[in-house]
Amino acid sequence: MPDTSVVEAVRVVGPLAPYSTRFADELRRRGYTEYSTAGQLRLMAHVSRWLANQGLDAAGFTPQRLAVFSADRMAAGYQGLRTVRALRPLEEFLQAAGALPVPIAPKPQSPTEHLLARYRGFLEGERGVVETVSAQWLRVAARFLAEHPGLAEGTAAIGAAEVSAFCVRELPSRSASAAQNLAASLRSFLRFCHIEGLVDAPLAQAVPPVARRVRTGVPRGISADARCRLLASCDRESSRGRRDYAVLLLLTRLGLRAGEVARLGLDDVDWHLGEIVVHGKGNRVEKMPLPVDVGEAVAVYLSKGRPRAESRAVFLRAIAPWTALSAGGVTWIVYDACRRAGVERVGAHCLRHSAASDMLAAGASFGEIGQLLRHAAVSSTGIYAKVDFTALRPLAQPWPGGAA
Repeated sequence: MPDTSVVEAVRVVGPLAPYSTRFADELRRRGYTEYSTAGQLRLMAHVSRWLANQGLDAAGFTPQRLAVFSADRMAAGYQGLRTVRALRPLEEFLQAAGALPVPIAPKPQSPTEHLLARYRGFLEGERGVVETVSAQWLRVAARFLAEHPGLAEGTAAIGAAEVSAFCVRELPSRSASAAQNLAASLRSFLRFCHIEGLVDAPLAQAVPPVARRVRTGVPRGISADARCRLLASCDRESSRGRRDYAVLLLLTRLGLRAGEVARLGLDDVDWHLGEIVVHGKGNRVEKMPLPVDVGEAVAVYLSKGRPRAESRAVFLRAIAPWTALSAGGVTWIVYDACRRAGVERVGAHCLRHSAASDMLAAGASFGEIGQLLRHAAVSSTGIYAKVDFTALRPLAQPWPGGAA
């Protein structure tokens, strides 16, 4: 039986007192231990006292006052749960309970804000760009609009000269990859402006290409022995170990990307047909066969390791709150397995390369490898020709002056 005395010992007085029992129940439901729940309740008690001293009710705990409270808590010498981030569970609960108004995202006011909002919708709705990438592209668009604010109103006469001047000023100070990303972002925004009728000519062509040597490296994988050690390092008697084992199998056997593993949902697994639905780049949705060993690992995690949570994601965080595992979380599963197995630290994408290299060594064609990895272009699969040493060996020329 869990020790509930630590929770019962916490007394919340003041404007938040009516919500304390429900808050404790919500924390337990989200996977917090009794000691973590007690810690959150003590934080709630402090907030409640602070609000009472300020003459405020629960609705007075606004985002601005969150920062003020955190500063006061630090000044009082508290060592834990003293940042605005630490207050997030309490803030979310009070919003869900109706005690604290949910902040409404500000509506676009200026023509520039309206244009950027439309551009965001275009990127994420029509182009299928993920939120992190669209945020980067929006920053480039905002930087360009800051120099040409009349573009949003359709009053600025923008031509190739203005685009070139922006590129000459911005590109040289960046690395090759950063400059290439900026150029791609600017082309995308200028195409959108052309579609919107804000510019008369297709100015995307005025953005110069950025010289960068692409696909010059060799895909980096790890040996079969190292992958076996990664899998063996998982404690399959524990919930976390079962999760990590299933994640590593999806990465090594199916060559999934970290984000694709994170986006895998309960409804994406068809146990009768032995298939999974993979949500890949650019909103591409494709079905893949689910090997028996991978399916068994996922099934064991779902039945004996996955917490009971509202999230429909297959893989959840091992520590409360029980929310969907992020792509970064998948990468850290690989990092932790490397540490446990004594293997040089590699990322999740390295295991994807290893899956392709194994297929190549087994005699698979480049078309079959591209089908497994779901490459949109044949050139993406072509990089694995560099590790096909059997096919490359006849091309090697004798070393001049070597032995006869």
